[in-house]
Amino acid sequence: MIRSPRKRLWLPSFLIVSALALGAAPAVQAADIQVGFSPEGSAEVLVLDVLQSAQHQIRMMGYSFTSPKIVKALIAAKQRGVDVRIVLDEQGNRSKASRAAMNLVVNAGIPLRTDSAYKIQHDKVIISDGRNVQTGSFNYSAAAANSNSENALVIWDFPDVAKPYLSHWQSRWDQGQQYKSTY
Repeated sequence: MIRSPRKRLWLPSFLIVSALALGAAPAVQAADIQVGFSPEGSAEVLVLDVLQSAQHQIRMMGYSFTSPKIVKALIAAKQRGVDVRIVLDEQGNRSKASRAAMNLVVNAGIPLRTDSAYKIQHDKVIISDGRNVQTGSFNYSAAAANSNSENALVIWDFPDVAKPYLSHWQSRWDQGQQYKSTY
């Protein structure tokens, strides 16, 4: 998929300092950064762009998970050979809509775990191909796309930022419980 044109921005100094503190090479890197908002529609477009452009791996952490468009994009990624794994907050996904979305991805062969180790696992992050990070307030839900005021930020092509996000994702995956489809 062809991504919409991106503005090339220099990373804010706090991200560079954070990357350096985490053991990254002491070099200044430029990254492509995009921002989007909802309910205007650009946040959901960015999330879908990250999923649709993934070639090898998707690691996702979420709080609320009900979006049919995101479910469809995750399943399509799996069908094109992308290694997809998801960790979701256990308490935040007890509704019928959440269970339906979770059942669909699990029945498509996507491993999914729920995490109940925290009062709320409030992470909303997608790491793709070990180099792209989507984060922000945007829940992976229909309400986030259509009703809520939300934001999404994508940092493209910056493995030094993706690496600590992958470590964080792995820690939540390791403490999660496998979700089994209810049908």
